[in-house]
Amino acid sequence: MRPEKASIVSDLADKLKQSPFVLVTDYQHMKVADFTELRNRLAPAGAEMHVVKNNFLKRAMADSGFPEVGGQLVGQTAIVTGEKDVAPVAKIFKTFATEFKIAALKLGFVDRAVLSTADLETLAELPPREILLAQLLGLLLSPATKLVRLFNEPASALARLLNAKAQKEGKPAEASA
Repeated sequence: MRPEKASIVSDLADKLKQSPFVLVTDYQHMKVADFTELRNRLAPAGAEMHVVKNNFLKRAMADSGFPEVGGQLVGQTAIVTGEKDVAPVAKIFKTFATEFKIAALKLGFVDRAVLSTADLETLAELPPREILLAQLLGLLLSPATKLVRLFNEPASALARLLNAKAQKEGKPAEASA
């Protein structure tokens, strides 16, 4: 392999190693304006899109420890790498594909595990990471909240009973606990 090509493969392998996810897409039939629009949508999510030759990508993936998927790397290929979570990026792709009817995802990798197109669509349906963490925190706090209410209920019931008895006897109610 010529030194220029070896340098390109090495740079691509470094990008693949540094990214927690890699999405492989087919950009056939995309116009330059559409490609630019997709790149602009991906930028706020911390993702970059690069056109690559299939042979270079196969070698870079082999050098980076990715599983063999050479049979799926056909046609015009672009990769999306990023620094953050894959779910928002998958959501951007899904929205873009429905709007423009182009840029279909071929496959994806999260922590070097292969994800199918169906898996990526499922990821696109997930709420953002912050909302998932908030839901998890709510689930974890729910039993503790119920336990506190359970412990507090006998005292509250006693206070309501004493208050009702005091009002029935005509005495002014004292401060309840």
